[in-house]
Amino acid sequence: MPGTRKVFDQSRPTIAVALGLAVAAFAVAAVVAQEAAQEPKIGDPPQAWNMRLVGYNDLQGRSAYQPTIHKQGNRYIAYIGHHGAIYVPKPINPLTGQAEFNGTSIVDVTDPAHPKYLAHIPGAEGGPETGGAQMTRVCDGKDLPHGDPSAVYLLRTFGTHAHEIWNVADPSHPVLVTRIGGNYNDTHKSWWECDTGIAYLVSGVPGWRATRMTEVYDLSNPAEPVKIRDFGLVGQQPGATGPIPSDLHGPISTGPAGNRVYFAYGPLNGGIFQIVDRDKLIHGPKEPTPANLLYPQVGRLDLSPLYGAHTSLPMLQMRLPQFAKWRVGAVRDFVLLVGEATGEANGCQRTQQMVWFVDVTVEKHPMTVSNWLVPEATGNYCDRGVRFGPHSAAENMGPPFYKKIAFISYFAAGVRALDVRNPLQPKEIAYFIPAPTQATEKRCFRIDGKQRCTTSIQTNNVETDDRGYIYIVDRANTGLHILELTGEARAVAGLP
Repeated sequence: MPGTRKVFDQSRPTIAVALGLAVAAFAVAAVVAQEAAQEPKIGDPPQAWNMRLVGYNDLQGRSAYQPTIHKQGNRYIAYIGHHGAIYVPKPINPLTGQAEFNGTSIVDVTDPAHPKYLAHIPGAEGGPETGGAQMTRVCDGKDLPHGDPSAVYLLRTFGTHAHEIWNVADPSHPVLVTRIGGNYNDTHKSWWECDTGIAYLVSGVPGWRATRMTEVYDLSNPAEPVKIRDFGLVGQQPGATGPIPSDLHGPISTGPAGNRVYFAYGPLNGGIFQIVDRDKLIHGPKEPTPANLLYPQVGRLDLSPLYGAHTSLPMLQMRLPQFAKWRVGAVRDFVLLVGEATGEANGCQRTQQMVWFVDVTVEKHPMTVSNWLVPEATGNYCDRGVRFGPHSAAENMGPPFYKKIAFISYFAAGVRALDVRNPLQPKEIAYFIPAPTQATEKRCFRIDGKQRCTTSIQTNNVETDDRGYIYIVDRANTGLHILELTGEARAVAGLP
C-alpha cells in the first residue's frame, strides 16, 4: 500500500513471517467486521467508506421522504417532503412558533457545509402514509411553455387527498397556486417534465380498482391544470374483474426526445416494470378499455411474487467495452430497477428486496441481467430487527454521476454508491451510514409474536446536484445529511 513502511525483506520471505502477516490480517479483518456489525448508538461516528459528511440539518425533527434539489439563480434550494405523523400536540415550527403538521421543508443548501432552513409548508393531518406531503418536484416558470417567467413552481402531494402547486420563487415565503384533486384514495411519487409541462401524477382516482394509478396532466400553465387522461395496467380500470395488479409507485419520463415513460408498480411483492410510448400515452385513445390501456405499452416485465418495483431509472445508450467488437449489441439500453424493503422487512420477516439491472435494448423483451444487494452480515441487520433493504435510487439524470454512479438509499444501511459503468457487473464503491441522534425515533413492531423496539437510521431517499453533492434524508426523524465522495469513488465520477 502507498505510504506503508517495508517491515521485512520481501525478496526472502519466510513461512513464519507469511503466517504472521496472515494471522494479523485476519485479526484486523475480524475487528473491522465486528465493529461493522455493532448497532450504532448516539454519539458514535458515522460509518463511511469513500464518502464523507459535508453538512447537516435536523429538519425540525420531522420524518423525511423525498428531497428535490433545485438551482434557483445562484442558489441551490432543497425541497424535502415529509411523512405524516400524528402528534399531540403538533410539532412546533421554530421559524413561526406555530404548531404544524409535517409537510414540506425548504432549505438553502448553497453552502452545503451550512444549510439554512428557510420555511416549512404544513401538510395534511394523518399518519405516516396518509398525512404530510411526501413528494416534491420543481420547475422554473421560464422553462414551462405557459408558466409565469418570474415563478418557480413546487409540485407536491397533500397527504393522500390531493396534489398542490406552490410558487416558491421566494423560497422563504411560498404561495399556493392551485390544488388538484381533493378526493383521491392515495397519492405518491409523480414526475413533471419542465420543458413540456406534462405531468404524470400518481393518484388514487375514485372508481379505479388500484389504490394508485396515473393521471396525465398538462401543467404547462400551473395556474390552470388540464387533465389529459387516466392510465394504468389492465385490471386496474373501473369495471374490471379478477386479480388487481400491483399499485403504481412512480414513473420516470425521458420527455419528447426519448419518447418513453418507465413505470414501476408494486413497491411491495409482485412488482411490474412497464415501458410506455409517451406520444401514444398522451395522444392515444383515452377511454380506459383494455385495448386502449395496452395501446401505448411497448414492453413489460413481471417480477417474481417475491420481489417488488419502486424506482425505474433509465440508463440508455451505454457503450460497453466488452461488446466493442460485436456487430450487434455493442450499445445497449438499461433500466436500474429498485425494489423496496417495506416495514415488514423489520427483522427480515419478508423477502430480501434487491437492486436489479434490466436490459431493455429489445424493449418488447426486457430481461434482468444482474443484481446487487448489501450483505446482511455486514451489520447483523436481521438480528437487530431494523428495517433493512433498498428503497429507491437518486433520479438525477444529469452530470456528474449519471450512468457512472448510482446512489441507492438502503434504510438501516444508509446510502450506497454503485459503479454502474458496466451494468452487467455493478460494483459498490462507497457508502455512508449516518450516526443516530437524540431525535432518531424509536420504531416498534412485532417479531415472532413479540413486541420489539429499535432505534436505527432509516435512510429513506437520496438525490444529487450538479456540483457533486449527495443528499440523504431520514425516515426516523434524523434529518438531512449532505455528503460528498472521496477516494476511488470520486475518481469514478470524474470529480476534481
